[in-house]
Amino acid sequence: MNDFGVRDIDVVVIGAGQAGLSGAYHLRRSGLEPDRDFAVLDHAPRPGGAWQFRWPSLTYGKVHGMHALPGMELVTGPDDDARPSSEVIGAYFTAYERRFGLRVRRPVDVRAVREGTGGRLLVESSAGNWSARALINATGTWDRPFWPRYRGQESFRGRQLHTATYPGPEEFAGLRVIVVGGGASGTQHLMEIARVAADTTWVTRRPPVFREGPFTEEWGRSAVALVEERVRQGLPPRSVVSVTGLPLTEAVARARAEGVLDRLPMFDRITPDGAAWDDGRTVEADVILWATGFRPAIDQLAPLGLREPGGGIRIEGTRAVRDERVHLVGYGPSASTIGANRAGRAAVREIRRLLARDSGDGNGNGGDTGGGTTAGEEKAAALTV
Repeated sequence: MNDFGVRDIDVVVIGAGQAGLSGAYHLRRSGLEPDRDFAVLDHAPRPGGAWQFRWPSLTYGKVHGMHALPGMELVTGPDDDARPSSEVIGAYFTAYERRFGLRVRRPVDVRAVREGTGGRLLVESSAGNWSARALINATGTWDRPFWPRYRGQESFRGRQLHTATYPGPEEFAGLRVIVVGGGASGTQHLMEIARVAADTTWVTRRPPVFREGPFTEEWGRSAVALVEERVRQGLPPRSVVSVTGLPLTEAVARARAEGVLDRLPMFDRITPDGAAWDDGRTVEADVILWATGFRPAIDQLAPLGLREPGGGIRIEGTRAVRDERVHLVGYGPSASTIGANRAGRAAVREIRRLLARDSGDGNGNGGDTGGGTTAGEEKAAALTV
């Protein structure tokens, strides 16, 4: 700690979800020590990342493509498929942090990251301030649910909620529900709610794309490339799942046959009693559920001026183009479970080179953080969301 009460450290990791823990693991594997050389700050009350906030009806058996953290397999028992994913994955993250001694500090809210002194970054938080030589930002999207705005929204007399606070289907029993959003969460919520609701209506901006059969490696890489290209251009990233389409599972096929997934185009306005379209169609509703996704939680980086005119942060690999000290993992193309693993490893490799260069170490090789990526990992990175 320096004379101003600011703790000097090499690297600060913000966030302890999949991406943050991956970064912390590779930092430790490269020879850096928790608390002495790097600190992991997480605002959540306990281990589990965003998984700890998932709705109870999302059981582990319904999770699509959860990939283990680096260095420790995710081993589940025969009864785990029926348990809430928040419990299964939360327990796994807890064991992971203990096994590798990552010493995550929580709950800690990072308020801002700004330019410090001596070429360092100043990380301001509810638990004090850190002066860091590099930063891994792994804050994900869960804290920034996206709420679209429509004419008449404030006049609606029923309940509006976002999928971030979805309580499970029981609360919708006997009600008329409009579900807004064509992603995986929207379809899952809709299929659950339809079993107990008096009536359901599904509206989306674009016609949903249902994809039959397995995702090929080539097709999966193409989908990730679309997300990657937006990030390279400094545009806000789209999720990988937004370009992969919806898998046509048996449950989805059955819901389509039953008419549950008969979709309407987006309404034009919200009324006190529901929604209306300019062609004269109206739907009465007691609840509007906005399954409209999330945006990257990166407001804490605003003082650094990293955003491009297009609204996003342009990155090369994981490094912010406007500031080589800042790495974003779990952002854009790495917003998947194995994608976050790979991004954590890549970020640490570059950070080790930066630290070696600034320390006058001529080799600049950054140490070994895990070797190359296999073809199987590449495929999974494209498909696991």
